[in-house]
Amino acid sequence: MSTVNGDTPLYEVLALRFGTHEGRPARDNFLLDEGQFTPGSDMPNDYYLWVVRDERHFLLVDTGFPEDMARRRGRTLFRDPVEALGDLGVAAGDVSDVVVTHLHYDHAGNLDRFPHARIHLQEEELRFCTGPSMRHHVVRRPFEPVNVKTAVQALFEDQLVLHRGEAEIIPGVTVHPVPGHTPGSQVVRVPTARGWVVLAGDAAHLWANIRLRSPFPILESLTPMLDGYDTIEALADGDDHVIPGHDPLVALRFPPLPGAPDWTCLHEPAVDGLPAAAASAGAAR
Repeated sequence: MSTVNGDTPLYEVLALRFGTHEGRPARDNFLLDEGQFTPGSDMPNDYYLWVVRDERHFLLVDTGFPEDMARRRGRTLFRDPVEALGDLGVAAGDVSDVVVTHLHYDHAGNLDRFPHARIHLQEEELRFCTGPSMRHHVVRRPFEPVNVKTAVQALFEDQLVLHRGEAEIIPGVTVHPVPGHTPGSQVVRVPTARGWVVLAGDAAHLWANIRLRSPFPILESLTPMLDGYDTIEALADGDDHVIPGHDPLVALRFPPLPGAPDWTCLHEPAVDGLPAAAASAGAAR
């Protein structure tokens, strides 16, 4: 763990909760049943995208999924995630940089709606999604062919930026490979006024996954996933600085953005006084 030094620019980090998967059994969120939840209890997954911004930069992290995909997969969409950028005074055509944490359907939908953006992806993710592993139905199920095709098209149009490991996207904001959930999963580390915040994507679905070292069951490789938890915690400035990809508590534990209450301010301290470790343990029971 480290603190942000005085020479590093500081950013706002905003989260949009745009959808949910209600009625999801808690058991489905953990690879093993180790007594961390009440049998028969529900633990919904929420869907988010994130914005990192200051006066000069606007970085979108993940792009959500559209209404037709929500219907096909039995998900509830609260808002069109691309149109919601209008709350921040930004149109999709204005976005210059998008980080895709990985190419699963709920993180890489709508890519075709950002015609001028550089799309930042780990090279290993594209290799995986276009390689022989996709012959297995279980492996390819979280992917949508249209999203993979869009990424390949972006490569041919010099819009896709492929990274091999750690990279700086905008000044002070870096991506870090954390394989496990998929081979090319990456997290985003952001300097804020409250310290280093890590947008974990699906390297940690819920606070309970990382705090209890009990992974979400959709994963490509178990040991790298567990090792990735150590990486994430080393990059962040504390429990509350690790932002999981699907935890409903994220939208509850941080304050809303004034004038745009659908957006949550992750650069501000948590408002409930509970550390993420305690909050996640409570939600898992």
